[in-house]
This record gives sequence, C-alpha cells and structure tokens, in this order.
Amino acid sequence: MGYEVVIGLETHVELSTESKLFCSCGGHSSADEPNDCVCPACCGMPGMLPVVNKKAIELAVKAGLMLNCKINKYTTFDKKSYYYPDLPAAYQTTQWFHPICVEGAVEVETSQGTRTIGIKQIHVEEDAGKLVHTNDSSLVDYNRTSVPLIEIVTKPDFRSAEEVITYLKTLKSKLQFAGISECEEGAMRCDINISVRPEGTDELGVRTEIKNMSSLTSIEEAINKEAIRHIDALERFTEELVQETRRWDDVKKRTFSMRNKETAADYRYFPDPNIMPVVISDEWLEEIKADMPATTSEQAAKYVSLGIPEKEAAQIVTEPVLSQLLDSVIALGADAKTASSWIITDCVGILRRNGKVAKELDIAPETLFYIISKVSDNELTRKAGRNVLVAVISDGVDPKIYAKENNLFSQNDSAALEEVCKKIVEANPQAVEDYKNGKTKAIQALFGGVMRELRGTGDPAVINKILLEMLSK
Repeated sequence: MGYEVVIGLETHVELSTESKLFCSCGGHSSADEPNDCVCPACCGMPGMLPVVNKKAIELAVKAGLMLNCKINKYTTFDKKSYYYPDLPAAYQTTQWFHPICVEGAVEVETSQGTRTIGIKQIHVEEDAGKLVHTNDSSLVDYNRTSVPLIEIVTKPDFRSAEEVITYLKTLKSKLQFAGISECEEGAMRCDINISVRPEGTDELGVRTEIKNMSSLTSIEEAINKEAIRHIDALERFTEELVQETRRWDDVKKRTFSMRNKETAADYRYFPDPNIMPVVISDEWLEEIKADMPATTSEQAAKYVSLGIPEKEAAQIVTEPVLSQLLDSVIALGADAKTASSWIITDCVGILRRNGKVAKELDIAPETLFYIISKVSDNELTRKAGRNVLVAVISDGVDPKIYAKENNLFSQNDSAALEEVCKKIVEANPQAVEDYKNGKTKAIQALFGGVMRELRGTGDPAVINKILLEMLSK
C-alpha cells in the first residue's frame, strides 16, 4: 500500500524591533549577560501594564502582505496558560481569537512542479525565555522573554521534505529582504506537524509535532525519519501512534517523545484584559503598504533588465546586504553588470576564502565604487583592483593609500614599459621564434612575463601594442 505524508508548519520568527513586545527593554541580542535585559513588565510582575510595540504590529502586517494574507483591522491579544519556568508570568501573551493576518498563500517551486501552500494565519506573540541545563541544575535566562515574534501557521499542504525546505528558504528570503527579521541564530524556528495516510484518502492520520527545529538539514532528516516511523507503525505494527510532541536528536538521528500533545482546551485561552485591542485604520494600512519594499522576484527582474545575468540576480536578492550594496554602487554611477560581477565573483569569493558568508560583507559602497571606477579607467588593472579589494575586505585598508604604497596603480609610461617588454623578449627567444613561425599564442607567454615583472600593474593595451611592434620587426 502506498502512503502520503501530510505536513503543516508553525514557523516562529523574531521581529527586527529595537525593543520587546510590551516594554522598552532591548531584544535579547542586545544583552551582554544573562538576565541583564529584563524589567518588571517583561518578568510578569504584578501591577505592570503592557504597552504594545507599534513597530511589531507594522512588521507583522508587512509579513502578511508579503504572504498574500487578509489583514484583520481589529486584532486582540490573549493569554495562553503555559506553566513552564521560562515564562515568568505562567502564561504567554499571544493572539488566539483575532489573529492579525489570515487566509494567505505562497507558491513554492520544487522538482515536482509548482505548489501553493496555504497560510492559515499569522499571529503576534511574545517569545519565552531560555533554559540552560547543567549536570546538576537548570538555569533560566529571561533576556529573550517577551521579544516580539510572529508565528506563521500553514495549512497541512506539504507532501514532502523538499516542499518544506523550499518553502522555508522562500520564507527566509522574503522576510530578510523586507527587513522583517534577520532569520538567523535562532530567530527563525519551526514546529513540524506530520502525519501519514494511505494514498487516495482524505482522512488525516495521527499527528505528531516535532518542536523547535532551526537547521534545514535537521528538518529534512526529521521529516523523512518520522515519516518512516509512522509508515512502519501502520504497516508492521511496530508501535501505536499517539498524538504527541516529540523532539529531534541530531546525534541519534531520530525523534523522541516529549509529552502528550496539548489541545486548545489545555491552554485555556482568554482575552488579556490589560491590553486594548489594536485597530488598524485604512490610513495606517496604506502607510505600511507604501513602505513595503519590492519583492525579491520584482527586484531580481529589475536587475535582469539592467543587464545582470539571471543567476547573479537571483543570488543577490537572497542576501539583503548584497542587494543594498549593489543598489548603492549603481546609484554612484557604476555599470550594473560590472558591479554585480565584482560583488558576486570577487567580494563573496574573498569572504568564502576567509571562512565567512555573504551577510558578513562589510564594505562601503563608495569604496567598492572607487575600485571599480579605477579599473574601468585603466588606472588599476583588473588583477591589481582585486588585490586592493582583498586588502579592503580582509584588513579594512584605505584603497587609495594601499594601492599607492604597494605601487599597484597602472604604469602607462611607454618608455618604461618598452624597457620591460624588451627585457622579457630577450629572455624568451623560443617564444619569439614560435610566434614568428605562426604560433601566435606564444605572445601570451611574453605578455604574462611582462605583467609578472610589473606585478600586474602595467596597462594591458599598451603592453600588447609594444609586444606586437617588437615581434613584427
């Protein structure tokens, strides 16, 4: 019998705000030590009244718009009973009765074609703290408590791990590009709801939830292993499937039971009387829409229209830092295709050799434009320009000073270049003879010798002209 895997996702995404959801404490990324970014409000002390972070609401609306959701103009916050040490108030503030976004959809492209994944809702809620377990105790850090996040809940529309991974990559790209979330270092976590049913049936099987997944590799492994566990239970009666919450063990490559799966009744949701409803007016919604950036696909199409290859454009829009750098360098006057090549081939390549990733690129647009323009004007050779760029990215040097101190500016003095060319020609009689015997490619060996002698700083056009004149005699 064939089986179909049915998957739904709950993706928790920390919002890029400067303060927490209901108080002025900074986000946990601004903390230096455990519990140094907390206050009576986010610690759940009696008598402290929360104030909703306006920026969090706006970012949630942006996320909804990007995922084609309907925006609820009347939205409320509710209390979710949740007795656990990382929630000091013994409840979590979330949205149950009136979530901020509903009924969305996003398309994903996989090897099986295009699929539409329905978005059931997006709601705003506060994050929990962090438990740190040692050999003999458990410690709690409340710095992350009440950091604003959105939970993006899909419909059970996924049918494979490939679709899930493609969706998460698409989601990450969209949220990063719009500045909604960094989606890094635990800022994007996923709960996987998975069940299995016989092919051709509509009834859902017994569902299990795998909690707090962040690594795409682990998510793919967990889905595939959990699907096998469910099929084995149905086919070989290896165990009785129950609705439960499980965790993924990255070492043993399997899931383990954590607890029976709670239902809505277990959480005893009720409206939070301390937080007034948020009403999103037409004017406010239009302001948010006006501040929406172009989508990644729109931005990629714009780059292609400027002459940038599709593959490069697609790569650039996946990293906001690259897209912002490219836009700035183009605005300064650089050719779009040339600038893109420098960013993708050179900047990103240098970072990789230094063991870094694209998002760590730290170079001022003016600096990159200076190097590109000097190469375009033949004041630096392409090789010398790259050497300058390496020093800028690796050591933060001033490009003009570095090029001058290391004699990297192009040498255009014909007399001086002629002397070097003469020296190389005299030292390579075989190459000269080969050229005169019709092996025209032999000039490349001579050209390379001249450039090595000049450390890559000679003007290629002038050198080539001098060599041709010498060899024609």
